[in-house]
Amino acid sequence: MTKKDFISLADFTQSELEQIIALAFKLKKEPHSLIAANKHLAMIFEKSSTRTRISFEVAINQLGGKAVILNTQDMQLGRGETIADTAKILSRYVDLIMIRANKHQDVITLAESADIPVINGLTDFNHPCQLLTDIFTYIEHKGSIKDKLVAWLGDGNNMCNSWLNAALIFGFRLNLAIAKGYYPDQNLLARARAANLVNIYEDAKSAAKDADLITTDTWVSMGDQDSAARKEAFSKFQVTEELMSLAKADAIFMHCLPAHRGEEVTAEVIDGRQSVVFTEAENRLHVQKAIISFLLSNK
Repeated sequence: MTKKDFISLADFTQSELEQIIALAFKLKKEPHSLIAANKHLAMIFEKSSTRTRISFEVAINQLGGKAVILNTQDMQLGRGETIADTAKILSRYVDLIMIRANKHQDVITLAESADIPVINGLTDFNHPCQLLTDIFTYIEHKGSIKDKLVAWLGDGNNMCNSWLNAALIFGFRLNLAIAKGYYPDQNLLARARAANLVNIYEDAKSAAKDADLITTDTWVSMGDQDSAARKEAFSKFQVTEELMSLAKADAIFMHCLPAHRGEEVTAEVIDGRQSVVFTEAENRLHVQKAIISFLLSNK
């Protein structure tokens, strides 16, 4: 059987992703499993992490395995060893690799060179573990996301790219309120437009109207340098109670965290009754356990 990697949602069929989601629901109810008994997960971090590190480490532990945590500065990778060589060596020591990387191409190279499954824990291009968690969380609270309206406000970043990928797979509509010069990947945007699944607005109110879900991210992600320019460009896309009132009455709010209250979202929204951000964060654990289980069973 050819090994399967979790690099992008686009690498999976809707049926496969629904299998993972169904397994995540089961694992949320029954947390412990032995599917990863005696298995080891190598976790490589080029970027700092709270949720990704803790959720993956607890996930492999609850599945009966163990995590090996690697900071690139403590590895030969940080001293010039190639990604391909690192992948080949790790393939002889562990059973899976999760990497939180700066460059998406590095994750692709790692996966192509490894004989074991590789999981994308975040890159500059996308964040598939988080996005599948967001789909899971929506289904948990509201049911099927098909034909629903999701409003994304702020930066056309890796999360925005992931929402575009998800819309193409799950068939929901996506309103993007994004400042000029900060648009998402043009290929993904073109595909979503061709499928009549996306609209771009320059004002937040138009994007939020009648939305089933409003979601956003920090205005300045790790690695971004132009923080002053970004804050000015995105200031009119802040998620406020007034903005939430334009969405459907039962709409929910999501944020992948960490959040900056008073910037991309007000405290009243993120800590309010429509927010599901902390359940969303918890669900990273359950969805990633399901991803690990799926990859091991398809290895």
